[in-house]
Amino acid sequence: MSGYIAHESAYIDDGVTIGNHTKIWHFSHILSGTVIGENCSFGQNCVIGPKVKIGNGVKVQNNVSIYEGVECEDDVFLGPSMVFTNVINPRAFIVRREEFRKTLLKRGCSIGANATIVCGVTIGEYALIGSGSVVNRDVKPYGLMVGVPARQIGWVSRAGNTLSFDADGIAIDPYDGSRYQLENDLLKVLG
Repeated sequence: MSGYIAHESAYIDDGVTIGNHTKIWHFSHILSGTVIGENCSFGQNCVIGPKVKIGNGVKVQNNVSIYEGVECEDDVFLGPSMVFTNVINPRAFIVRREEFRKTLLKRGCSIGANATIVCGVTIGEYALIGSGSVVNRDVKPYGLMVGVPARQIGWVSRAGNTLSFDADGIAIDPYDGSRYQLENDLLKVLG
């Protein structure tokens, strides 16, 4: 397969770039100026853009809107009905397009179903945001965040498994044998 697949009910505006092997499903709308990488999947009823950048291998589940100001790096997962904002103090009667705050989702992070990401934050590489959480501040790489507002309750591996540290401060993910160590309150990948 080359090119991309879009269901007949999807709308793709002019001025959109979509990578090979990407799939766009029922009732989704991709707005102008949006750039989508290869091997992505967008479920039903997604709205992307305008002017949004999506990396390669991104999986967007049903009912997700990704607004201008949001950028997703490669291999990001966005769970069903999760929400982004792009203005910190919206008013219907005031146009605040020039006040959009950038939100960056770093490589491999995952956002659970019905979570809310308040604009202006960066979610670190391979972080995991629990379903229903509200993220209103930056998230460390590999951080496990839950709650309203979200707080860090632990660390996850690249595969998304919760890490437990031994007496030497080392954690091993049984999925692939990768090793991790805490150093200055950041997770270091040992290999």
